[in-house]
Amino acid sequence: MSDETFMREALALARQAAAAGEVPVGAVVVRGGAIVGRGCNRPITSHDPSAHAEIVALREAAKRLGNYRLADCEIYVTLEPCAMCAGAILHARVARVAFGAADPKTGACGSVVNLLAEMRLNHHTAVAGGVLAAEAGALLQEFFGARRRAAEDA
Repeated sequence: MSDETFMREALALARQAAAAGEVPVGAVVVRGGAIVGRGCNRPITSHDPSAHAEIVALREAAKRLGNYRLADCEIYVTLEPCAMCAGAILHARVARVAFGAADPKTGACGSVVNLLAEMRLNHHTAVAGGVLAAEAGALLQEFFGARRRAAEDA
């Protein structure tokens, strides 16, 4: 299966997050061509600041596989991971990250910093950015545009 196929799965999860009033970010963890973890943003609904899509997907994958080390896995996420999520990805030893839209404000995979390639750390993760970036970016723009319009109308 291709990067685009798995990113479309992550985009479907991002749409679920948006429908719940969360920032539309989705993630899937893949091992051997099969999805082993899914997540969408839910820090608001779960009252958990760590409940980003990546963290939710990593937790599900680790539980399903019976190991917190996910060295033979890839993660697909619609938005470039933040420092917290990049740290979790590193600690899980995920082999590769593919993301959609870059995040020029908090992106930790090259936009602001690149934690996944930091040579002083003991693990490094391959990164592929820009997978279905236009579609992922459009979801975010629509979501935040609707929020701004709602605030203006209030």
